[in-house]
Amino acid sequence: MKLKENERIDDLQINNLKIIQNKNGFCFGIDSVLLSDFASDIKKDTTVLDLGTGTGIISILLSAKTSIKNIIGIEIQENVAEMAKRSVELNNLQNKIKIMNADIKELIKILPNNRYDAIVTNPPYMKKNSGLENENREKLISRHEIECTIYDIARVSNTLLKDKGEVYMVHRPDRLIDIVEAFRKNKLEIKKIRLIHPKMNMPANLVLIKAVKNGNAFLQIDRPLYVYNEDGSYTSEIKKIYNKE
Repeated sequence: MKLKENERIDDLQINNLKIIQNKNGFCFGIDSVLLSDFASDIKKDTTVLDLGTGTGIISILLSAKTSIKNIIGIEIQENVAEMAKRSVELNNLQNKIKIMNADIKELIKILPNNRYDAIVTNPPYMKKNSGLENENREKLISRHEIECTIYDIARVSNTLLKDKGEVYMVHRPDRLIDIVEAFRKNKLEIKKIRLIHPKMNMPANLVLIKAVKNGNAFLQIDRPLYVYNEDGSYTSEIKKIYNKE
């Protein structure tokens, strides 16, 4: 496959899967890998939406980790969506993964409502006009709530999911109250939370969340996940997630 300028192909180290990334754009990080592992309990033969798919990393990893029937990845940036489509083709996953260039906020007008079994999403973490905004437009949209907010994700999820459909999200712990508020207003009940810590004695910097549409109020808080040992090496659990053990 011929690559465009500044693009590279990275080996995902699972099922011989690969992904195309632009080194000057937003490349996937450990948060996407952890979310794909967290969401690997999605039931087989289901149809899943990947909101804000970016490079398509979560959809591609889920194709290896689950028996999902179909995954539709939604990406608002045309050039990024086109790159994700080429990654799907590179892995011969066209029969399982479809990439749509669309605005998440408009999906309820485009896709059938109350139809999907699960949603996975790694949305922008930062509020608009907060923090240091990167000048690169692609990175800016990926990191800041310019085109999509937590409330947009919650509203769209409530409309598109079947009753008892599931949402899997990775986000930042400092936005947890916003997430709970947005989800509750849209009848998405958070059922499971797992905090991710860089090291054992450091505060959490990521949170994995599972919610259920019209679910009963019951919250399970999983044990923490630590990414690095004190010597800077990956913990055994992270190695297992990365298939390095």
